[in-house]
Amino acid sequence: MSSCCPAGDHGASNELALCPVSGTTGSPVEQQTVKALLTVSALRRLSATAHRFCPDPACDVVYFAEDGQAYVRADIRVSVWQKERFGARVICYCFGENEADIGAEIDTRGKSEAEKRVREHIQAGRCACEVRNPRGVCCLGELGAAVKRVAEALSRVDVSRTDRSVRWTPTEPIKSASLRREAD
Repeated sequence: MSSCCPAGDHGASNELALCPVSGTTGSPVEQQTVKALLTVSALRRLSATAHRFCPDPACDVVYFAEDGQAYVRADIRVSVWQKERFGARVICYCFGENEADIGAEIDTRGKSEAEKRVREHIQAGRCACEVRNPRGVCCLGELGAAVKRVAEALSRVDVSRTDRSVRWTPTEPIKSASLRREAD
């Protein structure tokens, strides 16, 4: 299986670049990704310098440039899962795999096949992570980690796994998951 995202240069130098707000090391992101995900008003401010992604969940900055320009969550067209609360975040921007659906699938089927579905799409050449994912990279590793996080969180919910009339509702983070009874 080939990688769904191109390897190599992302337009930024390999030197250590720190987010101007959090001081977190940023990862290089191709200009095409930044352009595709900025709002119209933010795109009007875009500089031609290399950009990096800030992964710090407590920091509002999503992209920053070597020239000091920074773009915050409000400047991005999509929610950035690394910056959102756990429970209903979109992990795969190409095929819509998200924590809420993963949790529901684990709850009803005992496991999630999100990774399998995405792998099939990748093999069919349908992936566009380099444009759709705010990090500009393949989401498969992040998706696998998300499935594990959701499964762990569900295992901590104090509900009998044999009582199928109780379902997790991701209106709150899974840590304090809201449960509701489905109508018979």
